[in-house]
Amino acid sequence: MTISVNIAEAKARLSALIEAAERGEEVVLARAGKPVARITAFAAKPARRFGILKEMGWTGSAPYEAFEPDPDHTEWINEPIAPPLPGKQT
Repeated sequence: MTISVNIAEAKARLSALIEAAERGEEVVLARAGKPVARITAFAAKPARRFGILKEMGWTGSAPYEAFEPDPDHTEWINEPIAPPLPGKQT
């Protein structure tokens, strides 16, 4: 159920409107009859499950090769970091 309340009235009944939101009702605040804000119950984040990757079979290590550059895409390694400045010879 949705409750629509004018802002001036909401100032006087804020505690009651928050209780309504906690019960699962949606409270819409209106200014001159136009909706401008919504009060809803706060949904807390679910607790993290530590160790879920181990449950899925991960051993906690990666092969060393996983961190090596791709041999097919290593042309950039020998390129200079910045182009040489004009007039300077290296």
